[in-house]
Amino acid sequence: MNKTLFFLIIALGLVGCSFEKPKTINVITSDITNFWEAYDQIQNTTDSIQQMKYLKELFFDKGTVGLNAMMKAKNTNPHDYLKVINKYPKFWESIRENTLRINEFSVKLEEGIEKLRKTYTNLKPAKLYFTISGLMSNGTTLDSLVLIGSELAMADKNTVSSEFLGRMNKNRRIFFDSNPIDNLVLLNVHEYVHTQQNMPVNNLLSKVIREGVAEFVSVKAMGVPSVTPAVAYGKFNEKVRQKFEEVMFYGNNTHEWLWSDAPNDFDVRDLGYHIGYELSERYYQQSKNKSNAIKKLIELDYTNEVEIKNFVNSTGYFSETIDSLYQKFQNKRPYVVAVKQIKNKNKGVSASLNKLTIEFSEPMHQKFMNFDYGPLGKEAVVQFKKMIGYSKDGKLLTFEIETLQPSKRYQLTIGRGFRNLMGVPLKEYLIDFKTVK
Repeated sequence: MNKTLFFLIIALGLVGCSFEKPKTINVITSDITNFWEAYDQIQNTTDSIQQMKYLKELFFDKGTVGLNAMMKAKNTNPHDYLKVINKYPKFWESIRENTLRINEFSVKLEEGIEKLRKTYTNLKPAKLYFTISGLMSNGTTLDSLVLIGSELAMADKNTVSSEFLGRMNKNRRIFFDSNPIDNLVLLNVHEYVHTQQNMPVNNLLSKVIREGVAEFVSVKAMGVPSVTPAVAYGKFNEKVRQKFEEVMFYGNNTHEWLWSDAPNDFDVRDLGYHIGYELSERYYQQSKNKSNAIKKLIELDYTNEVEIKNFVNSTGYFSETIDSLYQKFQNKRPYVVAVKQIKNKNKGVSASLNKLTIEFSEPMHQKFMNFDYGPLGKEAVVQFKKMIGYSKDGKLLTFEIETLQPSKRYQLTIGRGFRNLMGVPLKEYLIDFKTVK
């Protein structure tokens, strides 16, 4: 072979290989440095106005897109930050050194994202922001941004939790003792997966699937077990699945399964991660083409009810199909039997009507209520004057209403925020009537 041609082929081969070189990920960490500059100045005064001035000028005014996104994602403001800075001084001092180590992790983070890219070849680019969350999150996403709450994500067993109270102290201690800083790369890969996923619809099942998929895919990519305590706990506690089947359609209980220290039956937070992880793992194990399974998991369309049902049912994880479980839920829901003073849909109601009494099918939990407009909107809604309250048996609720106008149609929705004594939400009921002249 001609030597010139030979070397040309080699050169072209090297050039071709260069296109396969992993792309450097974009990690932004300036918020951490800015935070500690503001923190130091805040410690020099007890004047809250001056403290806020330091925090604003040295931290928020210099803040990255990631800081702004974190605040938006967690619905926080500068006053929330100042409050936790002053409330937990021992915590902040204990976490400082760890957060300033972020540059040590840059290479490992790039390696982790490259492992994810090999697992999911359609990976889209995303920026990683190591910021400060104000104790709201160790990691979340917004659009294509990975947002890490460094003060939580980089904690370890030496991080102080004694200033937190009650359940928060317990859960923080468990979390800190798990040395989350050792799993920083896995956390970032988990959050990076979220930037590739579709957004969930507003129901518990979609949310736990999305979280579980991100956890499962990140674990497969990294080749390590999940460090989320809920995943291990749920594996050996069948009652977690049983409870989820019972309550997944309630619609007001996300905090009991995700992202919260709220009490639940198992005294373990974030058990929704286990549910979603188990569904993902079973789907993956049953799939012949593992690459296609990962693609399917990441690209699930949560707005497509049929797709989600088929995905869940195919895993065989739940004891019955989604439709069967939903029908069971519907069958046990309380409902409105009648409104005592009027026949619903009546077009001949006297405008002198000044009181309504709702009769429920069973005793209701008196702490929870929910009224809303009907289809005709605000202009047609029945206005409250005074809440009289429940009967002794909890099946009747009476309230006075404002003066009605003649020849007008009125509506009022009795919403699913009402619950029976077991916490099951009410079937919505529309009060609808028209007054006579």
